[in-house]
Amino acid sequence: MKELDDKKSRLLSAAKEVLAEKGLEKATISDIVKRAGMAQGTFYLYFSSKNALIPAIANDLLQTMLHKIEQEQVPSDDIWDLFHKIITVTFQVTKSYKEVLSLCYSGLAIENTLSEWDRIYNPYYSWLSEMIARGIQQKALRQDINPMVAARMVIGLIESSAEQIYLFNKLEKPLPEHQQDLFTFIHHALEHR
Repeated sequence: MKELDDKKSRLLSAAKEVLAEKGLEKATISDIVKRAGMAQGTFYLYFSSKNALIPAIANDLLQTMLHKIEQEQVPSDDIWDLFHKIITVTFQVTKSYKEVLSLCYSGLAIENTLSEWDRIYNPYYSWLSEMIARGIQQKALRQDINPMVAARMVIGLIESSAEQIYLFNKLEKPLPEHQQDLFTFIHHALEHR
């Protein structure tokens, strides 16, 4: 089973590189398998088409981000430390993978699989919802918020802010100041009063 996971991982890694270089339209399956050092038939064991890569790449990027957040998190973190870490990691991942993220968004829109995006994000929403519920119990966060709704809003706000800077080149102030403004906005929206 590990060999299968390794092959799929190599295909995804090669696909991210090739798609970032050539774009979705110009990249071919041959380019991807050649970069991965595999036979073309191996590709079809994992993906039905080139477009089927897009949700898998989106999921892989999200898992990368969640892993980085988990690495940064320590048991003594309160909810506010966690929000700072989510902001920092989201900006880092968006910067590192901006070309691939653009392709993911356009690919999911082209394929009419935006509902797939929600499925991919569900574990992230659920995890942050649990952290927010804990913050509510600890009276660090407002008592009148729905944790799942708040999780979706916070994730959307943080990702949109990072995308404005890295995908649309809209950095109007120094990055640390922008990230602090974002944190302050979230803090004022959710803090216990």
